[in-house]
Amino acid sequence: MRHSRIGQASVAVMVRHKRTALALAVSAVALLSGCGGTTVNNPFSTAPPPQEDLPTLTDRFDQLFGGRGKVSETATDGTEVDCPVVRIRAGASTYGVAPPGKQPVASELNYQATITRTARDCRRTTSGQITARIGVQGRVIAGPAGAPASVEVPLRVAIVQAGVNERVLMTKVYRTTVGMTEGGGAFSVVGEDLVFNMPQTLTSDSYVFYVGFDPQAVTPAAPSRRR
Repeated sequence: MRHSRIGQASVAVMVRHKRTALALAVSAVALLSGCGGTTVNNPFSTAPPPQEDLPTLTDRFDQLFGGRGKVSETATDGTEVDCPVVRIRAGASTYGVAPPGKQPVASELNYQATITRTARDCRRTTSGQITARIGVQGRVIAGPAGAPASVEVPLRVAIVQAGVNERVLMTKVYRTTVGMTEGGGAFSVVGEDLVFNMPQTLTSDSYVFYVGFDPQAVTPAAPSRRR
């Protein structure tokens, strides 16, 4: 009888130990779950940890231009530098490409690029010149005729002195290659080292930054070699 009572007591102690261990385990899991705020993280999950979003073209564009369309730095004399507006040249806001001998319309279109956003900033150099940067963003969509895996987008930037007779002070061509997916592609181009003179008697209203696609600026195709 005595041995039986001792055995029952041992069993009761073991049960109490198991209940205590189970309660501690539940408390630990609850503590781990509560550390993450409203998000419950499974400490035993084999899934990879979530990754931060990679910066997009728009993010990099905003970083370059401060998220605004115009950034004017302070000149050496303490005054704010004027920065002309950016305008898309009439008839140059889109760029469509079709197979050789076809017009880039309707079902004959391979792809079409469109400008969606522009930005600029200016600073005055020690010699009194204005150095500008002009940014252009856009998208490329595939057409019914099918687009290649990558396409070239030719852009032209011009600094023009406005007036009755416009005078082109500077012009540059920028080319960028866009990788195409089923949803199309996107591009972001920043024109650097654009320099022009702005006399003290004139303001930014006397100048315009023109941007647009220039089909004539496409990189020439390499001539085929014949035996």
